[in-house]
Amino acid sequence: MLTLPAGLLAEVTAGEILIGNPDVMANGLQIDSRLVEPGNIFVAFAGEKVDGHRYLEEAISAGARVLLVTEGSEQLGPAIEAARLRGTTVVRVADALGAVQTLARHHRARLFCPVIGVTGSSGKTTTKDFIYSVISQRAKVVATQGNRNNELGVPLTLFEAGADTDAVVLEMAMRGEGQISTLASIARPTAGLITNIGTSHIEILGSQDAIASAKAELVASIGSEGTVFLNGDDAYADLIASGTTASVIRYGLGAANQVRAENVVVDDESRPTFDLVMADIRERVYLGLPGRHNVYNALAAAAVGGYMGIPAPDIVTGLQGATITEMRMQAFMTASGIHVINDAYNANPSSMRAAIETLSAMSAAVRRIAVLGDMAELGSLTELAHFRIGEAIEELDIDLLITVGPRALRIADGARAAGMEGSAVFAFDDIGAATAKVLECASPGDAVLVKASRVIGLERVVDAIVSPE
Repeated sequence: MLTLPAGLLAEVTAGEILIGNPDVMANGLQIDSRLVEPGNIFVAFAGEKVDGHRYLEEAISAGARVLLVTEGSEQLGPAIEAARLRGTTVVRVADALGAVQTLARHHRARLFCPVIGVTGSSGKTTTKDFIYSVISQRAKVVATQGNRNNELGVPLTLFEAGADTDAVVLEMAMRGEGQISTLASIARPTAGLITNIGTSHIEILGSQDAIASAKAELVASIGSEGTVFLNGDDAYADLIASGTTASVIRYGLGAANQVRAENVVVDDESRPTFDLVMADIRERVYLGLPGRHNVYNALAAAAVGGYMGIPAPDIVTGLQGATITEMRMQAFMTASGIHVINDAYNANPSSMRAAIETLSAMSAAVRRIAVLGDMAELGSLTELAHFRIGEAIEELDIDLLITVGPRALRIADGARAAGMEGSAVFAFDDIGAATAKVLECASPGDAVLVKASRVIGLERVVDAIVSPE
């Protein structure tokens, strides 16, 4: 955990102590006053919708020992007097985000455990979850929680690590050129993993080659003494590997990969089983998570587990018992007997197809219903990518298609063009209308996949299936 005196905090961040004792020690950092615990640093971010400076008194009452602000004493008003009465030190900085990132660099320099960065076009959150589960079988791990994978989230995760931490696993999001480099400059990863190179964010970066280059910024940050993990079956693996002097470990289904899966089969609920082969290890692994594509995510975690010295039986236990972040291929049965796959957190063409393939493989289902929404940030590929998803719906023998959103209309078009009966295809602009159709159509024994980019908010469909009015 981040621990330092207020005076050092001010020195590191080039800040000014407005009031208080520079020798007071602070432990941990929060950006939400509701989460402040005694001894914490509270950072007052001035956002577009919420200004943290309005919650300084609440943070002080909760026991904040240091306040990090960007306003002066005159602007802070009663909070200054409250801080004086409670012995809270107030430090003013020019830029709150820059100060937090600088603090994270300072804190990272005091950590001596491996730091593993994880990025990729799809599967990075699930891969991170698998890695956490594997390493935590034998070690204390700090890993990214929720959506803390950006310029603020990475520092917040680093602050949770301390002298007793054995490994840090950081998911790193990318929305533009240079973002991964920025995150890597903060985290200084000793190992890096790229799950794959797809077409998500192509609207921002312009081409798949540019996406590969942006993701490869993680690999470029790893020194010769570090280790890089790559999906050996990905078309960009060789190009990315050529850009590093670090050791490269490849995983995948191909025979040339150091860590690979053999004899992959899926059961009637689309859950894969495979032989994990690495070094002199051959272990049978059963994943409780549906989707053949999750074999790759599990292999990535197994490769990292081997790198961390986790024994093979514990790697298997970690993979089989992993808890996956909500809305990422989250499979469950409702009280009414409908099998739901909630993958509503995000979507791109490759992950959308993988999810549909998972639904298609659920042979135990009475009917397989796909509820699909818009995929964002595809730029010039938007029309074609959605249309091809629709073609895949018919190709993979899905029984019913319900689309939500203007872009997803092309999914419906593609399905009809590929030969899907019009009576099995429904397209809606409104989530409410789409939800009503799902509730009308879904029956006990059916399997329902819900997937879209996060901006669509398609988890509301899942909520309605679980708790129909």
